[in-house]
Amino acid sequence: MKAPRVTLDQWRTLQAVVDHGGFAQAAEVLHRSQSSVSYTVARMQEQLGVPLLRIDGRKAVLTEAGDVLLRRSRQLVKQASQLEDLAHHMEQGWEAEVRLVVDAAYPSARLVRALTAFMPQSRGCRVRLREEVLSGVEEVLKEGVADLAISGYNIPGFLGAEMSPVEFIAVAHPDHALHRLQRQLSFQDLETQMQVVIRDSGRQQPRDVGWLGAEQRWTVGSLATAATFVGNGLGFAWLPRHMIERELSDGLLKPLPLDKGGSRSPVFFLYASKDKALGPATQILTDLIQRFDAAPLNAAFGSPAAPA
Repeated sequence: MKAPRVTLDQWRTLQAVVDHGGFAQAAEVLHRSQSSVSYTVARMQEQLGVPLLRIDGRKAVLTEAGDVLLRRSRQLVKQASQLEDLAHHMEQGWEAEVRLVVDAAYPSARLVRALTAFMPQSRGCRVRLREEVLSGVEEVLKEGVADLAISGYNIPGFLGAEMSPVEFIAVAHPDHALHRLQRQLSFQDLETQMQVVIRDSGRQQPRDVGWLGAEQRWTVGSLATAATFVGNGLGFAWLPRHMIERELSDGLLKPLPLDKGGSRSPVFFLYASKDKALGPATQILTDLIQRFDAAPLNAAFGSPAAPA
């Protein structure tokens, strides 16, 4: 195989000249002298036998051939960087970061316990946690920017590990008009009242979840905001029980006595990215998430008992 005449450093130098608008700007970014940058590009053109740049006024502009070669070189440099990263990770045997996206309805207490147990085992591995609502989790996972995802949906094309269900209950302030009826409620009773719903953070195919038959509907950006609205008498909503236990206990919220549908408990799933195999840190975090998912929400901090 013929050895390449142009080095990766030369391609990086050309990219810097184009991306930053000239030799002087590239020299500043690369922490080199302008004459060194100019020589590098000139030498490239000599080695390739093709003019890559032409001077237009005070600005270096790509030739047609230079434009084609530069676009191809970007992929080459990117692959070389990925190869270097892979070598580093293989040497270390550990990921630098785990990207976790979670539906905002999933109990944060379980995540806190899992991450607390993960910390002393992480070897400096960072965790980037991102919260989404409804289809937002699916979009992030499919975009390839998450290593792990927790969602209350079956995501097509992915095999998820089943986790615990999360109970949602219909609630309103104790003084709300629905509670003043002092009887079992039907969906017809809800139609004239205001329902508070949470906006789906997905952009491509946003979903509406739960009964949406109310003539009036306010849409908010988070479950916490919905709980605040409802706790102050502004409408009713289906909210995760684990998020409103204190409000229920303090009498700020009260379950609606619906004849049916007052509670629902969707099962959640843990998904892994299909773009790469799980590294050791990601696998440890996966195991901890699954183990703490099965523990009571009021369990003490620390590692749960290992399965028999």
